[in-house]
Amino acid sequence: MRSDPLTKGINAAPQRSLLKALGLCDAEIGKPLIGIVSSKNDIVPGHMNLDKVVEAVKQGVALAGGVPIVFPAIAVCDGLAMGHVGMKYSLVSRELICDSTEAMAMAHPFDGLVMVAACDKNVPGLLMAAARLNIPSIVVSGGAMLAGHFEGRKVSYSNISEGVSQFRTGKITKIQFEDLENKACPSCGSCSGMFTANSMNCLSEVLGMALPGNGTIPAVYSARLRLAKETGMKVMELVEKNLCPRDIMTEKAFMNALTIDMALGCSTNSMLHLPAIAHECGIDLDLSIANEISKKTPNLCHLAPAGNHFIEELEDAGGIRAVMAEINKLGLLDTTLMTVTGKTVGENIAGAKILDPEIIHSVENPISPEGGIAVLKGNLAPDGSVVKRAAVAPEMMQHKGKARVYDCEEDALNAIYAGQINPGEVVVIRYEGPKGGPGMREMLNPTSAIMGSGLGHCVALITDGRFSGATRGAAIGHVSPEAAVGGPIALVEEGDVISIDITNNTISVEVSDEEMARRRAQWKPRQPRVTTGYLSRYAKQVSSGMKGAVLS
Repeated sequence: MRSDPLTKGINAAPQRSLLKALGLCDAEIGKPLIGIVSSKNDIVPGHMNLDKVVEAVKQGVALAGGVPIVFPAIAVCDGLAMGHVGMKYSLVSRELICDSTEAMAMAHPFDGLVMVAACDKNVPGLLMAAARLNIPSIVVSGGAMLAGHFEGRKVSYSNISEGVSQFRTGKITKIQFEDLENKACPSCGSCSGMFTANSMNCLSEVLGMALPGNGTIPAVYSARLRLAKETGMKVMELVEKNLCPRDIMTEKAFMNALTIDMALGCSTNSMLHLPAIAHECGIDLDLSIANEISKKTPNLCHLAPAGNHFIEELEDAGGIRAVMAEINKLGLLDTTLMTVTGKTVGENIAGAKILDPEIIHSVENPISPEGGIAVLKGNLAPDGSVVKRAAVAPEMMQHKGKARVYDCEEDALNAIYAGQINPGEVVVIRYEGPKGGPGMREMLNPTSAIMGSGLGHCVALITDGRFSGATRGAAIGHVSPEAAVGGPIALVEEGDVISIDITNNTISVEVSDEEMARRRAQWKPRQPRVTTGYLSRYAKQVSSGMKGAVLS
């Protein structure tokens, strides 16, 4: 076993002595040692219940004959980090989570790992670590937040984000605003729509790295604790069979994930995380294939922020198994792939069916014949950009307007709040990419301000930064190459006409090649915004957003 250097033979006596200092007895030291990576902290709402989930995992490991040993991972709440310098540290925390987990698991050679996460960067960060370490591993999340209830309808974090502009513009009263604030996020768990955290928790199931139900069972349900116990028991089977992450997360598994991503209408952040996880598996996941997959994959779910349904409803409607089974009617999944259940994808989804056709549409009656995410290219984004097509109003699928150019999020947000953005325009926010930010901040506040101001039907926003899963509207992110490396977005000037055609996957600026060449000759790189600490090192090493923003 991997833990033999700690537990077996005369030379391991010093290590055994230290294990005994932990309180382990000889009977335990002779069993497989299972590392449990706990993302628990007291600042992230999606992680406040993870102590209970971790305890259930520990019980499961012990029930199956293993010895559970907990160690920590950090976690950043994107919602709390939104709109200030903290957001620069959100995406970059993914690499810290991966690297620190590698360090702990190599320094203390566990026989298997259970990754306990919930929100935003922890799930992809821990999946990256699992792929890099390639020892028997399994993921379990803390579960989704319940939707809030406000004035007779369900609401979530995205509603209070848009509520800021609604209150500023007099669309709702102070009493309504305060009531919405109190009700939008009513329980622990990862925010209740198909935002980034829940997107990745669902896709963990599809990749085969989590048990069925991982993506959709709400945090407050006792079924979540039962799932955690089952996860703890299941890791022992993985150890016995030596079934490792790279046996599961194959290239075909990532094709399955992209397919269900399109069917669900996941967060555009999945287009950052899937390539990064694949990279750790030794797989080059070229996102240009996303449009090809999208063309043949119908969008079956209209979850918040795209629609008015929530993760708890997806669970009641049959969960990810039902979505996969329905999509598989079209023959779009590889059902022969192995998963952490010890069974194939086909065996996992056998018998699954849609229990509520309003939440999960059939392939005969899809919300859209094409998938929920599109990759746009053109002279403004030669390497690509990403949009959550499922959350774009029909009238904005094709849009042409004059550019309003801002070199940081704050300047754009102030202009929107000041009423300086006019119908038909295109807001451009640049120098917010992985290198330029640095850290590729999410632009939820500007997009929410546009929607809350009533401009969502007539104003688009493009950026070399990224968007929260809670963003809706014609919001195009990950524009690559980014401004900081001289990408075309750095050359756009106020008043340039930008043409967006989501239907045909194009984005361009209507400026001649000669004029763009003239501007390029005059362009000079900006001085880095951050010159010390982790962000400075990150900016020097990070790749393009269209490559997953991985470190070299």
